[in-house]
Amino acid sequence: MNKKRAFLKSITVSALLAASFLSAPVSFAADKSLAVTAIVEHPALDAVHKGLLDELAKLGYKQGDNLSVQHQTAQGDIPTTVQIASKFVGAQPDVIVSISTPSAQAIVAKAPKDQAVVFTAVTDPVGAKLVSNLEKPGGNITGTSDLSPIKRHLELIKKITPDAKTVGVLYNPGEANSITLVSLLELEAPGLGLKIVKAGASNSGAVLSSARSLIGKADAIYVPTDNTIASALEAVIKVGIDGQTPVFAADTGSVERGAVAALGFNYYDVGRQTAQLVAKIFNGAKPGDLAVEAPTILELYVNPGSAKKMGITIPADVVSSAKKVIK
Repeated sequence: MNKKRAFLKSITVSALLAASFLSAPVSFAADKSLAVTAIVEHPALDAVHKGLLDELAKLGYKQGDNLSVQHQTAQGDIPTTVQIASKFVGAQPDVIVSISTPSAQAIVAKAPKDQAVVFTAVTDPVGAKLVSNLEKPGGNITGTSDLSPIKRHLELIKKITPDAKTVGVLYNPGEANSITLVSLLELEAPGLGLKIVKAGASNSGAVLSSARSLIGKADAIYVPTDNTIASALEAVIKVGIDGQTPVFAADTGSVERGAVAALGFNYYDVGRQTAQLVAKIFNGAKPGDLAVEAPTILELYVNPGSAKKMGITIPADVVSSAKKVIK
């Protein structure tokens, strides 16, 4: 079977599995029930999911024992997020956890006022209209935000590539979180002597061509916490290598996949932090009384091998200060 046929077969199987899930009834048969939805599968969001379940188990809520869990991803398809939201809201679990901004927006649009919702890995909860106040969310929703420290990311790019003048950013203009991040990049860049060049990709299939469009226009490429771009990161890495243009990322998981460096949150810990909120709700707390939280610890990951393939060398002091050096 050639690669094209194998790819088409995998897409067909994924579609059939999604259709099967959406047509099947959702049932919960344990003391506590949890529904988890995500926009797409990629390492950062998968780490959130794992951290969520692992921490809940440590807190006494074990899947298959006293906790019933349903989980579904939309494979990057916005209409599917709405279908999943309708399905999960109709099932009335104790808590619905939505991983990513698009999934959270779909759930919030469908959920009644008595359905507890906890979002996670959401860049800008206020800008996405999930809550109006981070300290006092009110209503039936709270969660954790993963807003990137944009200025520090640009400072890292300058530290590793001091001659860089332009930074190309890949993003999905249909994701509210990405719009916020691009705005912050454009706000912070001039103060560091940088110019931002944008390249949009509305789906994973468009990422390769968008990345290629930055070659010759950007001295470095930056991948924000954009779910669409992250799902096709390998295409961006290939472009960076072929075009001798270093690729930087916002999440550390992308460094393990080939990005030069990232200063980011540990998304497994983000999942664990989210589990703490879920447990409080299981124990009787009202979501709206729980402040929206954010991770506070940043970790630096570097990949000297990828840097070399993209034509640069990471300074020794940066490598020595890294939490993890990818070999």
